[in-house]
Amino acid sequence: MTGSVHDEQDWESGNADFLSASLAWVRLVLRRHVVAPELDAAPPRESARRGSRFFGERADPPHRASRSRADVSAQQIAEARAAIDQAARLTPPPALVELASRFALSQFERDVLMLCAAVEFDPTVAVLCSKAHGNDQMRYPTFGLALAVLPEPAWEVVSPQGALRYWRLIEITQRPGDSLVAASLRADERIVNYIKGLNHLDDRLTPLTSRLDLKVADELPDSQRAISDTLAREWRSEPPAAPIVQLVGADDAAKRLVTSHAAVACGVVAFRLSDQLLPTQPVELNNLARLWERESALLPLALYVEVGDADTGGEGSRPPLGRFLSRIGGRIALACRESVPDLGKQSLVLDVEPPTPPERADAWRQELAPEVSEATIDSLSAQFAVEVSDIREIAGIASTPADIWRECRARTRPRIDALAQRLEPRVGWDDIVLPDTARALLEQVADQVAHRTMVYDRWGFGARTNRGLGVSVLFAGPSGTGKTMAAEVLASRLALDLYRIDLSAVVSKYIGETEKNLRRLFDAAEGGGSILLFDEADALFGKRSEVRDSHDRYANIEINYLLQRMEQYRGLAILATNMRGALDVGFMRRLRFIVEFPFPGVAQRRAIWQKSFPATAPVAELDLDRLAQLPVNGGMVRNIAVNAAFLAAASGSPITMDIVFTAVRTEFEKLELPIRDRELVWEAVVPT
Repeated sequence: MTGSVHDEQDWESGNADFLSASLAWVRLVLRRHVVAPELDAAPPRESARRGSRFFGERADPPHRASRSRADVSAQQIAEARAAIDQAARLTPPPALVELASRFALSQFERDVLMLCAAVEFDPTVAVLCSKAHGNDQMRYPTFGLALAVLPEPAWEVVSPQGALRYWRLIEITQRPGDSLVAASLRADERIVNYIKGLNHLDDRLTPLTSRLDLKVADELPDSQRAISDTLAREWRSEPPAAPIVQLVGADDAAKRLVTSHAAVACGVVAFRLSDQLLPTQPVELNNLARLWERESALLPLALYVEVGDADTGGEGSRPPLGRFLSRIGGRIALACRESVPDLGKQSLVLDVEPPTPPERADAWRQELAPEVSEATIDSLSAQFAVEVSDIREIAGIASTPADIWRECRARTRPRIDALAQRLEPRVGWDDIVLPDTARALLEQVADQVAHRTMVYDRWGFGARTNRGLGVSVLFAGPSGTGKTMAAEVLASRLALDLYRIDLSAVVSKYIGETEKNLRRLFDAAEGGGSILLFDEADALFGKRSEVRDSHDRYANIEINYLLQRMEQYRGLAILATNMRGALDVGFMRRLRFIVEFPFPGVAQRRAIWQKSFPATAPVAELDLDRLAQLPVNGGMVRNIAVNAAFLAAASGSPITMDIVFTAVRTEFEKLELPIRDRELVWEAVVPT
């Protein structure tokens, strides 16, 4: 069913001739069996032809319908069989012959299938069946009829393990009280279409699968091409020997692209199936497995199974996936975050990663204009783990480095809304007030993120360490001292997305769930290297104490896993906590930087007050020195400034010291902080 249009038309014509000869033979063997074959109920010849010679010779018109068994001779049946054999010499073979070969059907099984399909092709066959049964209501074939009228009958055809029933090539409808041999038989619709020459994926698989149809015109980078070549080599093995290939890694796009290239190289079509869609009932699962097995025999297919976040395992820990894979063969790729053990059959594990930074840099150089600087190319290749095909598309729609950077951010923006909140940075270096030491450390953090490619790749430091190449930072200090604001400043400086993760929402009381949430979070953010701010880390560190029981031990495991993933993360990960003392020295050694955010002193508070009111706000004369004496931090100052602005707007006056003091009193009462009334009395100095 492949080749040029002319060859395809020749095959379709030859397949029609074969079916025509087969239908003529079926009618003859049925007529020979009919004792009193009055065919008055048969449709007239012309009305039954359906306007095509496809269905071959029809039943004789009514005036010639009455025949005896002797009217159909053995010679006629032999000649009809010879016509079938002659038409079967087609290259490629007719669809029914090919199907019989693929499912190892005996001649009798093939004849039974043709008898069932003939009812769909020719209405007069149904009439002949009813006459053969001696019952006008039984216009269908049965096993009993097949055993009676077809040559070389074999009882094995009735067996559930026989090819016709095992592969669901026929459908059996058994009414109450009927024996199996008296049950009606019908050829499966998918098989009927195949016999006619229409070979498309069974509709019953459509709700569960989708075609893995990616653009594969572009060459893969060397690191991914090696994986794709290995997968294609395994898929070219004989089906019994082909192992399940596990594609392991966090980059789903890379795994799909590698699989698409392997499928094209093997001349097969890959279909995606999520393991979450697998039925849990054993009978339904077995039917799905058998249906896929049948389709794999009819079409050049490969199956790409996407494994979700559930516990990996074989038959025991993941029954639907394990049982499904144990019941199917052929070309199978398993896309998973971590390898799945105990699949019940041989498997090959391949690690799949996005293109390396040097490979991405080469691709950017080929696509961008020569005047684009190497510094820009280094930044793009280090920050965004995009595929080579994406690089080509981005370069085609974005012209300036700023547009390219913005497009990369949009394409790699992680979908982690359930676990994180994206913050839009609105502040810069000039908006934050910090001690000189903390500011210098923040500048070092930004420089390390910006120059990773130069140091790790060009200067070779990346080849000398097996630890993560990301930047992990601890922000430690009381609430309101600027930790979140500092993260926004870094996001503005680096032009990256900032996500705030509330660890109290990520931490779960169920063993293993916290690690799953963290893994899903880091995996989603990996492609774009977004800045991750883990706020309220006390939810995790607060659980840690001396190891007295299993809960304490597991709290330490969760902290260790978080720090490990921060190290491995290729972007910038920030941990914000008010409890630095809860993190022991062993854990702190795994952090690249620790930035302290102390409670601001008088000079810093004055600078914070000065920056808290926008230039466009109607601010009266404020005594910044007096305000700096108040024991407030940056977060409190922001709240006071906003509340004072609303009080002024409501009273129709500028923002005065009296209004600011009113807002101060409200803030202190909210936080249940002590303050003396005389501290909130202010008299303006009247100039003389």
